[in-house]
Amino acid sequence: MNDWIGLLFFVSLIVGIVMGLRALAKPRKTTGEEFEKNVSESASMMSASMNALNEMLNPGAAKSREVQTQLKEGRFKKKERDEEAD
Repeated sequence: MNDWIGLLFFVSLIVGIVMGLRALAKPRKTTGEEFEKNVSESASMMSASMNALNEMLNPGAAKSREVQTQLKEGRFKKKERDEEAD
């Protein structure tokens, strides 16, 4: 009797795995808007991770990008300029 219970367990396990994989393999219908949203999210995540990797490998480039941003916003060495004006 124990052999039949074990066999029934393994057969039901295999049937469950096959049914689960079949359900996961079924393509999900998406609209064009959902597709575009998913593509833009994945592209932004990939570019963010590449920027972080680039900052770790080349810290000088990260510093220069920060300085360029400060120059555009007019914040570069603002404290030094304020002290010189006094």
